[in-house]
Amino acid sequence: MNFEEEVLPPFKRASLTNNAAAKKRLWKSLKQITSTERTLQWSEDAVTYSSVNPPPSFRPAKKYSDISGLIALYTDPQTKLYYHNAEEFATIRNFPMDLTAGYLALRGASSIVG
Repeated sequence: MNFEEEVLPPFKRASLTNNAAAKKRLWKSLKQITSTERTLQWSEDAVTYSSVNPPPSFRPAKKYSDISGLIALYTDPQTKLYYHNAEEFATIRNFPMDLTAGYLALRGASSIVG
């Protein structure tokens, strides 16, 4: 063995490189994956992205302020609107009833103020 010849480790030899791995990897979005899954024939018991139903969460759902969209720490007992801080509370108390009902309708709350 000559010291003048450079011996490369096997993983660096040009003859062992994979040309497919040298290409840039293209990523698919979830929408592309699910649309591809719908076009293929699957058995009834096959698990796909669209067939997985997760169990319900044990954590309570987060509540967001009806005014600002920030995480609501408080609920107004009179109007049942969620609010984040004292400024929003003062604003909510000055709302007319139709505006309060509109906010509750946007949130999907079934209780009517009254």
